[in-house]
This record gives sequence, structure tokens and C-alpha cells, in this order.
Amino acid sequence: MLLSVIIPVYNEEKTILEIIERVRNCGLPKLQLIIVDDCSSDGTRDKLASLPPSDDLLILYHERNQGKGGAIATAQQHVKGQVMVIQDADLEYSPTEFARMLPFIAEDKADAVFGSRYSGSTTLVDTFWHYYGNRIITGFFNLVANRHLTDMETCYKMIRADLFKSIKLTSKRFGFEPEVSAKLIKKGARIYEIPIEYAPRLGEQGKKIGWKDGVAAFWHIIRYCLLSRG
Repeated sequence: MLLSVIIPVYNEEKTILEIIERVRNCGLPKLQLIIVDDCSSDGTRDKLASLPPSDDLLILYHERNQGKGGAIATAQQHVKGQVMVIQDADLEYSPTEFARMLPFIAEDKADAVFGSRYSGSTTLVDTFWHYYGNRIITGFFNLVANRHLTDMETCYKMIRADLFKSIKLTSKRFGFEPEVSAKLIKKGARIYEIPIEYAPRLGEQGKKIGWKDGVAAFWHIIRYCLLSRG
């Protein structure tokens, strides 16, 4: 089973080559890496250009910044695998989790698997505001969508590729997370959660999501859960 790994990247010069190496060494034999550079202004593009051509690697470039959701939408049409997953270009998430997530879909137990950072796995201590902000946003999503996720905002969303490609993505930036979660639910997807290891970085270390994205998340939840037909 081929797993397509979408890696949206914006100004991750220090980590992009390492995360590619980690994905390739995640323990799964069949991979497609789709990297979308979202108009990086540091040395990220030079690092990507230095990579030798490879059958498992596709690199796409935006000429203007479109946000995480925009980068994922660009990659969507290029997915060749039977299953896809999102991988951030930093080092907060470990691709070794893919081998634990994939069997739920391969054995037809789930249509999507979310890697939860806050359900009992080994986790590096996070900041108060990021941890509780995530819990509040996830709780609000659960209330509106009538679900009981523990980490709706997680990057690690592994989805059957045919289902993923049937979703019309419209959100930019980090609105992708509530959008795809809401649309999976509206399509009747079976969603499993499993605990994953997580090593958060701080704002001064390059973390891009901020309080404005947290506030915007409430609007995205209302929009995609209540106002959108999916």
C-alpha cells in the first residue's frame, strides 16, 4: 500500500532536509513525498533544489504565500497513494507513527486516523496557552460536531486517498484542520484516534501558529460544521 505524505513548508531551512530523511526512514516501504514550498523567503528553496531527483519525491512551488491549507490543496491533486497523511516540515511530529496509524485503514477499520498529542502518549511539556487553547478549540468542535475527539487540531491526519481527494478544500492557513475534520464527519467517515509522541517548539523556535489562528478557529468550526454542506 502506497502512502502519500504531503509536506507543506514555509521558511523551514533548518529542518526541511532532516524531516525528509525522517519520513523516508519511517519504516514503511512504499512512500510518495509531495513537498509544497509556500513561497519561502529563507534558504528553504535552495535546500530543496539541492535534492537529487527521485521517484518517491515531488516538489511543487508557490509563487505567492497561500498558507498551510493552500499548500495542501495544491498537493491534493498529485496524491498517487491509496492513503495520504500530512507531515509538518518542522520536527514536532515523528513519522515513525505512520506505521502505527496505517493498519487501521489498511484493515478497513477506519477511513481516517488522527494522531492525538493529548491522549496519554509521551509528550514534551507544552506551553499553558497552546495546550489549553487546543483543548478549548477541540472541545468547541466536539460540541458543534457532536464528536469526542481529543485533538482536532493535530497535524497527523491520515485519510483514505479517494476520500481525501473527494473533499473540496477552501481554507487557507490553519483553517484546514477544522475544515477537513468537519467534512470527513459530514461524509460519514470512520475516524480513529491513536496517541502519538509530540515535541512542541516555541514561538522563538519558529512556531508559526498564533493566537489569531486560535480565534479564527472558532469561526472555521462554525463555518464548516454548521454553514457548509461539505
